[in-house]
Amino acid sequence: MRCRWLPVVLLLSGGLHPRLAHAEDVTIAPGKDAIEFKAGSGVVAKYLTDPKYSKPFMYPMLAPGGVEVTRGWPMVSAPPMGTTDHVHQKSVWFCHGDVIPEGIDLKVKTTERNGKGVDFWSEAKDKDGKRRHGHMVCVKVGEPKQHAKHHASIETHNEWRTPDGVKIMDEVRVIHLIDTPTGRLFVFEITLKATVCPIIFGDTKEGSFGIRVRDEFRMEKRPKLIGGDGLMTNSLGKATEKDIWGLPGDWVDTSGKVDGKEFGVTVFDHPKNPRPSWHARGYGLVAANPFGRKLSGFPSQKDKTDLLKIEKGGELKLKYGVYAHTGNVKTGKVAETYSEFKK
Repeated sequence: MRCRWLPVVLLLSGGLHPRLAHAEDVTIAPGKDAIEFKAGSGVVAKYLTDPKYSKPFMYPMLAPGGVEVTRGWPMVSAPPMGTTDHVHQKSVWFCHGDVIPEGIDLKVKTTERNGKGVDFWSEAKDKDGKRRHGHMVCVKVGEPKQHAKHHASIETHNEWRTPDGVKIMDEVRVIHLIDTPTGRLFVFEITLKATVCPIIFGDTKEGSFGIRVRDEFRMEKRPKLIGGDGLMTNSLGKATEKDIWGLPGDWVDTSGKVDGKEFGVTVFDHPKNPRPSWHARGYGLVAANPFGRKLSGFPSQKDKTDLLKIEKGGELKLKYGVYAHTGNVKTGKVAETYSEFKK
């Protein structure tokens, strides 16, 4: 399966858009185990490629004003009353919970109920500490590209490996940073390549392009924990987990107050992707999952059993955005930014 779109140029990256009057110049600096994304002189995000982690991910991610919009734990110590659940939900990531390499005899399979392949979502381990999850390893980082003063990108290459180190798939991931006065848009262009064997994406809710928001943005109220006053809103104007979880939509935003000021973060799904169901939870998870079907429990998939497959030699292109913004879903211009992202 192959989707095509024009390169990410966007009005946001040009010099004529009125919203760019005060946007900062951006640069990208690759390093040994991390890639730094800068706006002006400051680092506004890091993409961590250190193979000690189960997969590459982005942390921190800062909105204008230097405010982190994703959770810092377990990369840094949790603050008093901070959450320490779901260790695998590291800030911003992409993977899937059941990736089936057709024709390969797996020594270790996912622990996910009904799963048949490799689990790249969780970080499950045996009692002796041996990991039962897959390992996504960044094997190459290209040179940064400058598209405009406010827009830069970098290409990375990942290998998806079984728990015992066997490669089952290749991936090219291009990450863009586009700066605007109200927010920073990070665009992820993902190309999954079935270079080893046919790849089937299993039926599970545990996927796929996800973020874990900072605790102040959480909707779910729990005693002795930060958060509970955040707001989650989707592109259809829904604002409860019940009306968002497992259902379609163009984007999901979460926002809240940090030191009395409003900030937020949005996940964008591109309309040329296979349509996602949103694995979005009030405790702070927002993930676009295009692979879950009937067994996932998603209401939008209750009668569907067809699994997405890449034939050997084929590829699947996906495109997502994360928008770290000031203000709430309206004052942060989420809908307007999405309109430019999807072009």
